[in-house]
Amino acid sequence: MTEKLQKLISRAGLTSRRKAEEWISQGRVSVNGTVAKLGDRADSEHDKIAVDGRLIHFSDEQVVVLLNKPRGYVCTLNDPQGRPVVTQLVSSIPLRLYPVGRLDFNSEGLLLMTNDGDLAHRLMHPRHHVEKCYLVKIQGNLNRNEQQKMTDGVRLDDGTTAPAKVTSLRSSGPNSWFEIVLQEGKNRQVRRMCEAVGHRVLRLKRIRIDFLELGDLKAGSFRVLSAQEIQRLKRG
Repeated sequence: MTEKLQKLISRAGLTSRRKAEEWISQGRVSVNGTVAKLGDRADSEHDKIAVDGRLIHFSDEQVVVLLNKPRGYVCTLNDPQGRPVVTQLVSSIPLRLYPVGRLDFNSEGLLLMTNDGDLAHRLMHPRHHVEKCYLVKIQGNLNRNEQQKMTDGVRLDDGTTAPAKVTSLRSSGPNSWFEIVLQEGKNRQVRRMCEAVGHRVLRLKRIRIDFLELGDLKAGSFRVLSAQEIQRLKRG
């Protein structure tokens, strides 16, 4: 059965349908050796579909992994600088998994990885208001005024952040900890919000996405989500 190329690429877990459409428009996708165009259809069982010259391998099995990403890993498939990548931590799973969103090199905690492009898109798109909760250690103490600014929205160079939930936790000498819950995912958002109110982030750990919590999962370890958990993520 033929399907639209962007749907096939998304189902293979490479990216969202919208991004796949961009790839097709850019001439990065081919079917049986011929450069594809928007509107083309293909059969995943009989056609050879490639992105940037690399064949796509399809699997009917949809997998979502919850990984406790350690610091010192990047959320890409390959790193030009030769740094460790998160896919190395899930190499025991015989499927090509992609990170859902990103945690930067020095950040840690809960990272979802999947071969379900549509689910990844739903979790990342701000219109679905998927909550992400972080523990943050900063230099100095977050005063009431600064906390209110972060709660209401901080003006960054790519726009003002959406309202957030900010809860002060404890002080640790000259530093302090707080918890922040976001429903969007601008690049390095938490770090930039802290810098905007005058604090440098010393440690950043994501502990929850939607209803999924990191719990006591050890750094570098992962667990595969159950079918019920995946369905709950899809329902929102």
